[in-house]
Amino acid sequence: MAREFQRGHKARISDLTAGTDLYVGVQISGPGLTFDISCFGLDADERLSDDRYFIFYNQPKSPEESVQLLGAQAGDTESFRVTLDRIPEQIRKLSFTATLDGAGQMSQVGPGYIRIVAGGEEVARYPFSGSEFSTERAVMLGDFYFKDVWRFAAVGQGFDGGLDALLKNFGGEVAEDEPAAAPPQQPAAGGAAPGFAPPAQAAVPPAFGAPGGGPAPVPAPAPPAPVPQPAAPGFTPPPAPAPVAPPVHTAPTIVAPLHTPPGGSPVPPPAPAPAPFGQPGQQPPYGQPAPPPGYGQPPAPQAPPGYGQPAPPPGYGHQPPPGQPPAPQAPYGAPQGAPQGPGVLGALQQFKETPTGQRWTQQNKKLVRADLGIGGQPVLARQGSMVLYQGKVDFSYKGAGFSGRIVGNATGQEMQLMRCTGQGQVFFAENSTMLHPIELQGDAVCVSAENVLAFDEGLQYEVRRIEGHGIPGGALFTMQFQGTGTIVVKTHGVPVVLPVTPTTFADCNAVVAWSAASQVVVSSQVRMRRNSYPGDTGESVNLQFRGAPGNFIVVQPYEI
Repeated sequence: MAREFQRGHKARISDLTAGTDLYVGVQISGPGLTFDISCFGLDADERLSDDRYFIFYNQPKSPEESVQLLGAQAGDTESFRVTLDRIPEQIRKLSFTATLDGAGQMSQVGPGYIRIVAGGEEVARYPFSGSEFSTERAVMLGDFYFKDVWRFAAVGQGFDGGLDALLKNFGGEVAEDEPAAAPPQQPAAGGAAPGFAPPAQAAVPPAFGAPGGGPAPVPAPAPPAPVPQPAAPGFTPPPAPAPVAPPVHTAPTIVAPLHTPPGGSPVPPPAPAPAPFGQPGQQPPYGQPAPPPGYGQPPAPQAPPGYGQPAPPPGYGHQPPPGQPPAPQAPYGAPQGAPQGPGVLGALQQFKETPTGQRWTQQNKKLVRADLGIGGQPVLARQGSMVLYQGKVDFSYKGAGFSGRIVGNATGQEMQLMRCTGQGQVFFAENSTMLHPIELQGDAVCVSAENVLAFDEGLQYEVRRIEGHGIPGGALFTMQFQGTGTIVVKTHGVPVVLPVTPTTFADCNAVVAWSAASQVVVSSQVRMRRNSYPGDTGESVNLQFRGAPGNFIVVQPYEI
């Protein structure tokens, strides 16, 4: 029986099927809409570093054929063959996307899905509909990503741009010349689906606006060219068909907040600075009309000015020395003080927002982002830890109740929390501490309340007592988190993770977290003979960890 996913859910592919030769089918349709369905093969930095792993209608397979585009079959709008054990080491994620070709938006699509089929049997399905989107023109449907093992994530993340914007988002480039597109890849000869594909009579959910009495019409992946020509390799989108509505591949889109606006247009310049003392700002000589910028200038180009002032010719009134090229001149109509080239955006490019379709994203070592629209559940975070948010987000007080406050005060494990709900992205940070998102998949971890920044509300948490006596500062207790979700742990400095052995000891004020299956006891090195002497080492009480192989502890280079 197929396992049904909700947006944000993840699972190991080995838990779904033991096979590695998989069929991925996508069904998406809408009245009058045409879709391009593609697969991006990304590296460890989630960038399209090798354009041969952009699988679409003009490039239907990867070099070693680990990812192949199969075309429409078995009720699916588009389908792929993915052979996991043939994917090269440099490819760490396969992102399956759908983009609109032409007018329309994703809110107009009907019920659709992305599914995984192994050995002719459907093992996973993520259903979606247009009600989950608004004005987006693309959607990242699902990911195969490698984290120790290959896993599947139901993403369902809308994207404002089209295929052109997705390419730029993943670090690719769009070719200027657009030769004719090759026809879409068709199924195996004779119309028969491959052996690993689902049977042709597989049930298809009713498409939005589809006529009754038969299967939903399957939109073509790309508009056919008037005259078939061989496809060019690489990122070559299909040609623009010339009718009224231009294809989305040539529509200008803004990929990220810090990218240069479409078309390469410069960023609007700041207001010009005041002129030097005693000179009117930007005024022509007395008795002469003010010419437009760049109009009627002397043949010798001018050098870039300083601080908004008009640039004098080299040598202030003299021609440049022989053999020295003249400095570049600002284009016609642009202020002389306008920044040329990347400018401010180029300098800040390294700090741009990290684009992913995951619920939790580590923006940098000290900042994390939670997408509340993925997963459909609120986020609980330490009060005051929000530093930025986008979209419609509501923050409310999360009380622990009367008994919870008593337990928190008595154990030192009280957490002052707020609930974040809505549709948007929230950035969390606190006092420039280092942040570490930890994904739980049914397992449990123990973390001191002092080191918890944020976590999914779906996780279960409770105060757990550490066996032993004599630990100062209320460190006799800790918090245990269990379930499926993510918890963000903060540390002072870069922590170290060590396996648990019978001889593993840690300072109770430096330990941050440990696996819940570990046995923790108090170990004291205080002896009566030692107490008879003055002085103290400061290491009289620590924790001893024991457990089976696979257990761990996390210690920070800082004592609370």
